[in-house]
Formats: sequence, C-alpha cells, structure tokens
Amino acid sequence: MEENEMMNGMPRRERAVMYKREHNCCQAVLLAYAPELGLPEDRLLAMGACFGSGMGSMDETCGALCGAQMVQGLLKFEGRRLNPLASQLRAEFEQRCGATRCKVLKGVGRDEGPLCSCEDCVRNAVEALEELEVRS
Repeated sequence: MEENEMMNGMPRRERAVMYKREHNCCQAVLLAYAPELGLPEDRLLAMGACFGSGMGSMDETCGALCGAQMVQGLLKFEGRRLNPLASQLRAEFEQRCGATRCKVLKGVGRDEGPLCSCEDCVRNAVEALEELEVRS
C-alpha cells in the first residue's frame, strides 16, 4: 500500500471513518486527505462545515460524496473541466451506497431503514476516489 494511503498503519478509508466520529461526513473525507491537500486541518474543517447531513440538511447530496468531489477538485484541477471525473465518482459512489441523496441513504421515510450508514458512506467515498485515482 502506498504511503499516502497509509498513516500510522491505518488505510485512508479507515482514517476517514475515525474522523467521522468527531466531524461530519464531508469533513471526515477532507481530513483523510489532509497530507495530500497540503491545507491546514482548520481550513479543511471550515470547507466541509456546511455539508453535515449532506447538502440542504439531508435533502440533497451526501456530504461524503461532496467531500470526495472537493478532494478531486483540489488534487486534479489544472485549469480544465473536471465534470467527467466528478460524474465517474458520483456513479461509483451511487453503485456502492445505493443512492447519492443523504435523505435516501439514511432511509428517511422508508420502513426498511437506511441504505448505507454514514460511516459506510465515508468509507465508500474514499474507496471510490482511490479507485478513480488509480485509473486516471
């Protein structure tokens, strides 16, 4: 496993889950990439602060997916459009989690319960981002 992927013997996806215990899903993903992003943790926490419970307070896109797409932009933007990469990440996340909307993922209004826990959303967002990194 690459050094970037491991810190203190822990895979990045599991570090993200650890961060989720104290922060929102978006912040957890951003913090897991802090070494590569080169931004102070307080700035990453501020960037992700409004994405707890997804965009629009559970109504829209999962915060873990938002965080992963922020990472994608910070790592890949070189003056070019990143829509195709962002679309691939969204599709991969949806395949792993069953949806992209926080409300749907959490099972709001469903008798069956949640499709995917927040910890698994964070884990899946990081795994999907790592897979796309390998392919691109």
